[in-house]
Amino acid sequence: MHPTPSSVGRHWVGSPRISRHPRSLRVAATSPSRLLRAGHSSRCRRCGHRTDVYPRTDQRPIALHPAELATTHVPASCRWHLSSGIAHPHGDGSAWCRIPHAVVCPACTPTCPASPHLEAVRRHIAVRTRRLIDIGAFTPAPPPAAGPPPRAAADPARPVVQILLIRYLAPGPLDAIRCVAQTRHRHRCPRPVLTPGSPAGRWTLLPPSPCRGRLALPDTLVAVYDLGHLPYTEQLRWSAQRCPAHAASGAPDLALSDWQTFHPRRHAAHIRTRIPHPPALQPERG
Repeated sequence: MHPTPSSVGRHWVGSPRISRHPRSLRVAATSPSRLLRAGHSSRCRRCGHRTDVYPRTDQRPIALHPAELATTHVPASCRWHLSSGIAHPHGDGSAWCRIPHAVVCPACTPTCPASPHLEAVRRHIAVRTRRLIDIGAFTPAPPPAAGPPPRAAADPARPVVQILLIRYLAPGPLDAIRCVAQTRHRHRCPRPVLTPGSPAGRWTLLPPSPCRGRLALPDTLVAVYDLGHLPYTEQLRWSAQRCPAHAASGAPDLALSDWQTFHPRRHAAHIRTRIPHPPALQPERG
């Protein structure tokens, strides 16, 4: 007696064999963002809950709660909706909306009037966070210190950078700005944007750029890391926040760029009036 061999499409017990083919993620040509869908998902460092990160109308990222909620349960000031991959801070007239994760995060102070439904969501996330901590699957981020350590004058925490005649507030020190491209292993590139072998900018003192409808700060010079003397392609690389290895590659982004348009009054705390790195002395002629 010989056993009957199973067919290719079934297991040995006769159950159907389901084969799942991996699909490669692509970026649509009409998408306003170069982010992959995998790059939109993240985890809150305080509660461990999944969040969806989308760019706002001002290109700044915002973490939204992954589930939609009925607009009747959400105050008008906390309603958000998505359009073409962009998050807008108001409702779109439908019966459903999205809310920022900070509204229901148990580790954050509520940013809008609480409702019974939002409090129930917050308690559900708090219970889930406690379970993740108990089984060792999540470790919350430590609370911020009483005050950041004083930084040297030669290392600004968030310098002002001028790219293509537009000034931005950097997310951190120049040597800590990280590339946002995806590697072959589908991880974010660990290389910095400023590498030793790439052309560097130069520090200079410039007057603050005027704002729309407002006057610039009078008699104030701002220390700016100017990239205007670099080639156009090099400035595009900085604007896209990519390292030299991913400057001309077609690799998609796994994170949003962290540049913020510099506002002299809104970002007055980050203004430096002295050049961090004084220029080297030129040898005397003759």
